[in-house]
Amino acid sequence: MIRTLAFITCVAGLVATPLAAQDRWDSFHGQLSAQKYAPAEAITTENVGDLERQWEVHTGDLSDGSGDLPPTVWSATPIYANETLYFGTPFYRILALDPETGAEKWSYDSKSRLEAVTQPALKNRGVAYWGASDPQDGKACQKRIYLGTMTATLHAVDADTGKPCADFGQGGILDVNQWNTTNDRWPLSLLQPPTVVGDTLVLGWAGKDWAFAEAPPGTLFGIDAWTGERKWTVEFIPEDVRQRTGTANVWTAMSADPDLGLVYVPISSPSPNYWGGNRTEPIPMATSVTAVDVETGDIAWSRQLVRHDIWDYDTNAAPTLIDIERNGETVPALVQTTKQGFLYVLDRRSGEPIFDWSEKNVPSSDADGEVASSTQPFPVAPPPTNDHENWPGVWWLADLVSFGGCSRQAEELRYEGLFTPPSTEGTLAYPGTSGGMQWGGGSYDRKTGLFYVNASRVAQIFQLIPREEYENIAGGSGNEAGYYPQEGAPYGVYLTAFENWAGMPCWKPPFGTMSAYDIGKGEKVWEVPFGRVQRYGFYMPSSWGTPTIGGPVSTGGGLIFIGGSIDARVRALDAANGEELWNDPVMAPSVSNPAVFEHKGREWIVFVAGGNSILKPQVGDQIVAYALPEE
Repeated sequence: MIRTLAFITCVAGLVATPLAAQDRWDSFHGQLSAQKYAPAEAITTENVGDLERQWEVHTGDLSDGSGDLPPTVWSATPIYANETLYFGTPFYRILALDPETGAEKWSYDSKSRLEAVTQPALKNRGVAYWGASDPQDGKACQKRIYLGTMTATLHAVDADTGKPCADFGQGGILDVNQWNTTNDRWPLSLLQPPTVVGDTLVLGWAGKDWAFAEAPPGTLFGIDAWTGERKWTVEFIPEDVRQRTGTANVWTAMSADPDLGLVYVPISSPSPNYWGGNRTEPIPMATSVTAVDVETGDIAWSRQLVRHDIWDYDTNAAPTLIDIERNGETVPALVQTTKQGFLYVLDRRSGEPIFDWSEKNVPSSDADGEVASSTQPFPVAPPPTNDHENWPGVWWLADLVSFGGCSRQAEELRYEGLFTPPSTEGTLAYPGTSGGMQWGGGSYDRKTGLFYVNASRVAQIFQLIPREEYENIAGGSGNEAGYYPQEGAPYGVYLTAFENWAGMPCWKPPFGTMSAYDIGKGEKVWEVPFGRVQRYGFYMPSSWGTPTIGGPVSTGGGLIFIGGSIDARVRALDAANGEELWNDPVMAPSVSNPAVFEHKGREWIVFVAGGNSILKPQVGDQIVAYALPEE
């Protein structure tokens, strides 16, 4: 149950203290605060052009899907801890590398089945690191690496040797699927590493999107880092609705404030995603950001961002924890980015909005059995990354190439602004399920107080297909594109980007941006197109930008490091204005967060280039490390 008002009043009365400096890079977003900030100042706007590739490693764990294995999607953040770089791979192995040379220290193979049981691809977002607060000399597993698999097993190994930790689970392996007890249609896939807070592993899971009306309902587990024993479970769907819906799970990263004892949880939408006639009752924690007590699993507060979500607008990124000045007071806050392009700024003690929200009327649904919410919350400030009142409009070049096809199709689609419900005639969704902002989230520069975030501007088509018609469709599905059954609902669904026959976007560029915000003032400081489209061996104008997956890192040297673009390049931008200062081509789009850290007095930037078929069908197995030349 949500805690009482007395709890919130008590917490809100705490004296706000700035977040402790967290300068390691030992978690998915660098720090538990998810600030993705590196204080190192050696690499600056003046010398970043001298940055050189120092070493690269190819893991061998990749597939383009043309053989016996499914394709790979690799989004692992490099973890720097214990003077070692750790990686999880899409074949569910752990690699431990020397940061200076890339030489392998050890590797561990989970021997997991390489089958796409819940996802369209073999997928991995990396590993988690934990160290005992009072380590015992000479005893194994005082420092550990945790790796999850698609088949719902969590592996714990010694961070020094790669040997399994025998006291965790059964011989170092915990079967998380033992807790999958409602609507058990697929395993609770562990694609995102757990969030480590003290001696607790906070564990979410991923599922099989858009397949079933009834699916495993969202749960979050608190697990003892030593033994693997379950400390607590949080259920996000009310018990009286749970059997006939599902998901509202946590498939992405989380952040935490150890001083408050809270972990901040981004929760996804219920099932089925594009029709909600089976779940018209309120599900208050679906598509929300929710604060959970890390010791007990009690809900401190929850703030719903989309009511009765029928657009798959999952809360898809860890909120970034920052301290801001408001009316002469330091306020502990969080910034929650979303697929819709909104930045929700909340007091992280209570969940109360720091800026006003407006309640706006939104379109109703004409689908059988559907009861769309009549209003949705819109933050007044900061301004969104994507226009929520109008889509960009038909792009003249794509319309010309299609002989007016883009214009004709646009006229046939239903579009009444953000939150236009899916329909049988086809709904133009802007932004679509691919964003807006994706799971990489933003980065907060502690020196300047600016918040940086990359965003896609992608228009998609959502079309509901009546069940009797869907059963006669032979089309397949891919990674967020194609036909999906929503079995048990009266409609299947067809998803596609709004493109012409040549694969050109029918909407106006830019297709991706990088923005800087002054969160304390609720203002956008600058915005520039991000990335370059690469087709047929040519680079398109930089003003077009590209859709983008993966987040930025800001540094004390005044830089932003980021991969994330279709053109398979990694970049350094000037944090003052977004100007590109350096780039380097890599094997595939680097759809992971980079790591920036100092090792033995030298500053390093490490990227994983693994690809994601949402952007393009290009895969990689490359780890690449950059540094300035040694003097």
